[in-house]
Amino acid sequence: MNDQSEQWRYHHGDLRAALLDAAERSVRAHGAAQLSLRDLAREVGVSHAAPRRHFADRQELLDALAEAGFTRLGESIRRAVEQTGEGFAARTRHAVSAFAHFATENPALLELMNSTKHQGAPSTARAAEAAFEPIVELIREGQTQNVLEAGEPEELGLILYATVNGITMLVSTNMVPAERLDELTDTAVRQFLRGAAGEAHSQAR
Repeated sequence: MNDQSEQWRYHHGDLRAALLDAAERSVRAHGAAQLSLRDLAREVGVSHAAPRRHFADRQELLDALAEAGFTRLGESIRRAVEQTGEGFAARTRHAVSAFAHFATENPALLELMNSTKHQGAPSTARAAEAAFEPIVELIREGQTQNVLEAGEPEELGLILYATVNGITMLVSTNMVPAERLDELTDTAVRQFLRGAAGEAHSQAR
């Protein structure tokens, strides 16, 4: 396929989107280590040089894929919070559940996201921070209401993330049945809220 026909088929960012879609399928099937720009070009039907119009190299494509993953994750978490017309604890459970389902549905992508958020492009790190901001905001809300103990919200969020991420890894590796995901996630959030409320409750007495 020559440059003119490629430009006719892909325009206004369509090639970039097609490459990202193909890259995610490749990562899902074979892992990030096997990703090849040449193979992706062949899959979407363009010349091997065409992807370099959008991605200088393989790492730049991986960074963009991770950033897109964090953007999707953030949208899912925010939607879960906004659509839950309940109290603080319920909104926290729904937000964390959104992450848990994303993680178990996209384990290879999440692994890539975690591996690149501190080593890839700055925009990837910003996307990661924005993705989890709704949960951090919920923790701040709990602290303001004296439901959670004082401290750095990000540190409390890290504890919650580590716990739930561990559960999702057990599910993704088939060590725990997938049907237990919601039950275990709810238990983890409940125990987190109870544990993080200890000091706040004692101060309120």
